[in-house]
Amino acid sequence: MNDDRTGQIAVIFTSIRNGADAAGYGEAAAAAAMDALAAAQPGYRGVDSAREADGRGITVSYWADDAAAIAWRDHPEHTAIRERGRSLWYDHYSVTVTRVERAYAWTRP
Repeated sequence: MNDDRTGQIAVIFTSIRNGADAAGYGEAAAAAAMDALAAAQPGYRGVDSAREADGRGITVSYWADDAAAIAWRDHPEHTAIRERGRSLWYDHYSVTVTRVERAYAWTRP
């Protein structure tokens, strides 16, 4: 596993799910469908995600450069799911985009 993300663009999506339309969220948006779609995009470098039982979550997607991150933001299927999220699934979300200046990891031997 390559944990050195130095120079990549990190798109940090934090959200609060409201619990509405759980079936629709599970089918469409969530993790599996969007992760697979993102992974097929040029410049995709990976994703980390977690969600608490109370609906709070964070997903960090990594991109080779600004152009790749913007292309993902503007992808038609991603845009459609984002609109569904606003109307149905989220009470709040925020997006922060940043360049990774330094990255490292540790794994128990």
